Amino acid sequence: MTKFMTILLLYACTLPAHAALDASQVRQLAADDSTEKVAAIRQLTQTADPDAVRVLKAMAADSLFLAGDQAVIIDGDRAFDAASGAAVKMPDAPESITVNNRIRGELAGALAALKLFDGEREVRLASARELQSKVSPEMAPLLAKALEKESDPEITALLTLAHAQASLGDADPAVRLAAVKALAETTSPAIKSVLLPLTDKASEADDKVRYEAIAAIKAIDGRLALAENLGRVFSGLSLGSILLLGALGLAITYGVMGIINMAHGELLMVGAYSAYAMQSVFRAWLPDYIDWYLPAAIPVAFFAAALVGVVMERTVIRWLYGRTLETLLATWGLSLVLIQSARMLFGAQNVEVANPSWMSGGIELMPNLILPWNRIIIVGFALFVLLLVWLLMNKTRLGMFVRAVTQNRAMAGCVGVPTARIDTMAFALGAGIAGLGGVALSQISNVGPDMGQGYIVDSFMVVVVGGVGQLAGAVWAALGLGIFSKLLEGWAGAVIAKISILVAIIIFIQKRPQGIFALKGRFVDN
Repeated sequence: MTKFMTILLLYACTLPAHAALDASQVRQLAADDSTEKVAAIRQLTQTADPDAVRVLKAMAADSLFLAGDQAVIIDGDRAFDAASGAAVKMPDAPESITVNNRIRGELAGALAALKLFDGEREVRLASARELQSKVSPEMAPLLAKALEKESDPEITALLTLAHAQASLGDADPAVRLAAVKALAETTSPAIKSVLLPLTDKASEADDKVRYEAIAAIKAIDGRLALAENLGRVFSGLSLGSILLLGALGLAITYGVMGIINMAHGELLMVGAYSAYAMQSVFRAWLPDYIDWYLPAAIPVAFFAAALVGVVMERTVIRWLYGRTLETLLATWGLSLVLIQSARMLFGAQNVEVANPSWMSGGIELMPNLILPWNRIIIVGFALFVLLLVWLLMNKTRLGMFVRAVTQNRAMAGCVGVPTARIDTMAFALGAGIAGLGGVALSQISNVGPDMGQGYIVDSFMVVVVGGVGQLAGAVWAALGLGIFSKLLEGWAGAVIAKISILVAIIIFIQKRPQGIFALKGRFVDN
């Protein structure tokens, strides 16, 4: 036993000495004036002492009391001296310390700052992020200490910004100037609001600091505008991907059969409701695998929309080939039938189709530019479907027949191509692709009976601008229409953007009626 105590004593002697907190400083936390309490909190924060964390946490939890002239922490039936942490006798009538909203806010900022010295990287990172919005000039020395000890690049970058914000309140103009220059490199709207007061002579007397703040705000505005435009371009890409999925099928059916299918938007709706149906099945029977309902919905949506397309073609459309006006009216009637059928099956209200967890969140490229995973995956999915359609149209016998019928139906029939069967298969393929577009659309838009009405006109414009039967033209037209629509919406509003796009398309068709890519061949029916 004596040997064990000797070893323990020697070990204790090797530990670094740790002084207790200043008792008078801790006692000031119980001052009647809130300003004095705030000053005491800030003084304790500057020490970066683990004991300061203990005292401030106790104050935030209403566990700090005053017993005579001594501040104590009461934990259940035990009491501890706040300054030293030593156990003391439970006081008879401890006096509680008033903590108002101002003090609680100050405590939250102080505790966040003291976490910068925690041994866990994630704790320090969370603290550095929290301080971006609640840093005060008094924290500058503490942040400087944290910067000296920090080795993680991500945390160092955040601390540098926080230290620069804190230094804006320094009395030395040179320090403020350096802080402004450091903040000028950011792209945060919050930093812009921090710098705005420095552009006023009443708030900043030094001309160099004021002019540097004005230049910094202009630089931040430029980067914010760039990020906004990049976000619009990406939104346009995702919109163009949806239009591409809708227009691919329309381009095939219009190119092969010359049909103006006004029910094509409702085939998108069939695909979207297929996704909703699979989500309901997984929730009821496979709740542990709910995140995988979307991959399961892809083949279901394709075949459901293709089946609806076959029924439409066999019962109505096949009797109207060559009669464009009658086909337009008939397919418009079919669209009303499909809309009413959806209302009867699923109700008139929109239904909820949730994103799987692996499609939640996004990639943050800038503070005001986040690329959502659902839109990224939709763009990738559209490119994948485009690749499959290209392979089908250029590397298979069915694709060769479709291209032959598109270029010259009469000659294709003379050489043995079963044009009636190709019509049905092409219509089923186009309808199935539209169903895939509906699955993608369900992840970024409301799913309801009328959802297809907003995309049918844009899909037709893609087909006309791109060129009848031309996949490359459909791609360029869809992406161009999506991107320019979003850019114009950001600058002029949605209504003006729609009108401008329509006028531009009319002018384009007047100049180039065959579209971006003309159909190649020896003979084309007019």
